[in-house]
Amino acid sequence: MKFSELNLPSDILSSLQKIGFKELTPIQEATYPVILTGRDICALAETGSGKTSACAIPLIQKVDSNSNTIQGLVIVPTRELCIQYVDEIHKIAIKTPVAVFAAYGGFDKSIQITKIKHGVHILVATPGRLIDLIYDGVIDLTDVKCVVLDEADRLLEDGFLEDIEFILSCIRQKHQTLLFSATMDEKTKALTNDCLKNPAHISLIGTQATPKNIEHYFAYVSRGTKEKTLLDYLLREKISQAIIFCNTRREVDKLHRILNKRFHDAEYIHAGLEQGKRSSIVRRFRAKKICYLIATDVAGRGLDFSHVSHIINWDFPRIEQYTHRTGRTGRMGRKGRAVSLITDGDILAVREVLRTIKIKPHWLGADPLCQPRKLLSSRRQPKRRYSPPRE
Repeated sequence: MKFSELNLPSDILSSLQKIGFKELTPIQEATYPVILTGRDICALAETGSGKTSACAIPLIQKVDSNSNTIQGLVIVPTRELCIQYVDEIHKIAIKTPVAVFAAYGGFDKSIQITKIKHGVHILVATPGRLIDLIYDGVIDLTDVKCVVLDEADRLLEDGFLEDIEFILSCIRQKHQTLLFSATMDEKTKALTNDCLKNPAHISLIGTQATPKNIEHYFAYVSRGTKEKTLLDYLLREKISQAIIFCNTRREVDKLHRILNKRFHDAEYIHAGLEQGKRSSIVRRFRAKKICYLIATDVAGRGLDFSHVSHIINWDFPRIEQYTHRTGRTGRMGRKGRAVSLITDGDILAVREVLRTIKIKPHWLGADPLCQPRKLLSSRRQPKRRYSPPRE
């Protein structure tokens, strides 16, 4: 279906045409009419499938610009996603009177307070800063018509759940809640019952949570050859842009020092950096001034980098993280490649990923999964223990 068939206001349709949006993606086509009815939604779709615009377009339509109050509230887990979300809504709403603003930590709160007092229709915020502003008495949520929980699996984790419950308890009037995610385990699915009322469940994932246009490669290496394997691959492979994921900040810093000796266009990002520097690096990466970005999972959720051709897992992640990381390439139907460097300690985790999300593995060299069980066990594989990495 084309956007021109939706009977959209001319100012929104004109902006969509300027951006280059002609046809709705499957998630947009499935959710748009339901959102307009006012019903709650629990929507699951592949990363890079257009989830942001799926709720942004009807959200703008729902705003009464004559009322200078917050009517749409979007909650996201990271600062970078907060900024990206506002940028996308602003592009669609630019010819309308709708005011959009982002509130997140690591930025001067007084400036945010001034802007909110001046008037905001759609507020995009991270949970921590939003709660600060609520306690300060700056934010009035009594006119909120629609709440969006994006990257919902992360927002409903233990670290965020209490914050989300508090924020939603502050919205006492009847409102619509839209929940979007690329992955959702059984625990998170059960928690959605507390946030949604008689929701429409929409899933375009099925049994495969990773886009089919992404090729998945694995290289079986020893810890001693891991660095050389990565450098050799980067030197011989034709790469437009690559994000190289590590599980900890320490590994990010270490790998950046290694790559910086060979490549002048390598940078790094993790939650330990000041917000100003993080934002600058994201802007430069989007502008293709950086080729290699070494990152923790702070860059693994929701962020849209159009030119990323390769995702490289220096450290192998959990299933949910694997889906989010690899989803940074192959955006909106483009081709992408994910490469994971695995050691003996990753074998069990790799088996679980392949079994759960049903991807076809391509091996760069030996395939350890085909080796006899006795041979693998003789290498004294340590038991894989996961804890949420420090971003």
